[in-house]
Amino acid sequence: MSQLESPCRPSAVTVREVGLRDGLQSLSVVMPTHTKLGWIDAAYAAGQREIEVGSFVPARLLPQLADTAELIAHARRLPGLAVSVLVPNLKGAELALDSGAHLMLVPLSASHAHSLANLRKTPDEVVAMVGQMRAARDAAGSSVLIEGGVGTAFGCTLQGEVRPQEVLRLMQALLDAGADRVSLADTVGYADPEAVRRLFEAARRIAGDRLCCAHFHDTRGLGLANVLAALDTGVARFDACLAGIGGCPHAPGASGNVSSEDLVFMLESMGIETGVDLDRLLALREAVAGWLPDQPLHGALWRAGLPKTFRARPGLAA
Repeated sequence: MSQLESPCRPSAVTVREVGLRDGLQSLSVVMPTHTKLGWIDAAYAAGQREIEVGSFVPARLLPQLADTAELIAHARRLPGLAVSVLVPNLKGAELALDSGAHLMLVPLSASHAHSLANLRKTPDEVVAMVGQMRAARDAAGSSVLIEGGVGTAFGCTLQGEVRPQEVLRLMQALLDAGADRVSLADTVGYADPEAVRRLFEAARRIAGDRLCCAHFHDTRGLGLANVLAALDTGVARFDACLAGIGGCPHAPGASGNVSSEDLVFMLESMGIETGVDLDRLLALREAVAGWLPDQPLHGALWRAGLPKTFRARPGLAA
């Protein structure tokens, strides 16, 4: 083992694609449903096995996501694909239960100011809502997973400082309320690798294996560095967005998720399995660029291409 390699670092990682939700919600254009279905099919063909396809929010607020139920119905036909959907309220959870989604992600902001701006609820009111969702899920006899996603975990453009103790308190409260698992998100790109390591280590001591995912933005160029820090605490699932699009409409300056293609490239270059075919993923990235003309796209791999040495690294040689 290298001196720089952590004993907690996983040998395989899942990259959960969130472009169809977190990416498209930040853009003013509305992608046609048939194009989104093509995106899902191409992502699946590239080896992606977890996709967040949309969110159950009123169409008048986010018309970009109005066809979420149709996308879920299509995605559920693909064998082995875990279909996620974001639900901001109890009505959204009821729709998610009816849709047959495999997982519903409930966003909770550790920033009081952002929570009110985003959901019109305090963080503790969101915790109580998760308890209601759990009761509705259990009453329906559904197997859908509930993931409590703690956002603005490293700071907030509206509030400023968010104390780690508050993040951990809310994460524990989500678990106590009935969430099956929890994740942490750097919604506005304030994190640095040392802060990531400290918070995820503390979160792991509380949640254990129920700490399931990390979500980073590359707003200040530290997205992949923060992924590596979380990876070394044992995180084996990361949200990412093709072409690095994405952001929260209620968090000024929350630009750009970690790009899926750059993340997969880094992990595979390190010998960490993702199950994703990079050539196919890059082809999909090119297609997305065509579907979203004049929209801000990000990432580095699409510009530079794969290095000639990439296929010759240990573990991939024929």
